[in-house]
Amino acid sequence: MDKTEIFTLNNYSDQLRVRVCGICFHNNEVLMVKHLKLTSKGYFWCPPGGGMEFGSSAEENLIREFREETGLDIEIKKFLFVHEYLGPPLHAVELFFEVEVVGGNLMRGEDPEFSSNEQIISEVSFLSWDEIKSEQGVQMHGVFNACKHPKELLKPGSFYKLQVKT
Repeated sequence: MDKTEIFTLNNYSDQLRVRVCGICFHNNEVLMVKHLKLTSKGYFWCPPGGGMEFGSSAEENLIREFREETGLDIEIKKFLFVHEYLGPPLHAVELFFEVEVVGGNLMRGEDPEFSSNEQIISEVSFLSWDEIKSEQGVQMHGVFNACKHPKELLKPGSFYKLQVKT
């Protein structure tokens, strides 16, 4: 296990983490961020987002996370659903929103929790449904494994739960 993996595990283990995530479509493709070293496959695709900072609203946190990870400015359209992940030592409750790009330039951003030589974001890209399906498994965020097409995620009011047996 390298230094980045130890840092990631130490930061997120044995505590409840509240996250915000944005579903952003463009030409029937979904904006996704590829993180290194977070699964047994060596990488993990998920929508842009991250942990909430105390004192900032969910919307403020999501706008900040999008800017940090993708270089894009967004407008939040609506709340979509809650996703809970429980796979000890990790436990996360994620609030998902539909978002629309209103400015900025798409780029691979950085995670401020890591130094420049320990960055875990390796790619930011719009993925087609075929690309998402080809990646399904531990390397793809669980909400995409639970639906037949990402547009299903735009139906508000759902609750997804993924519990990993240990």
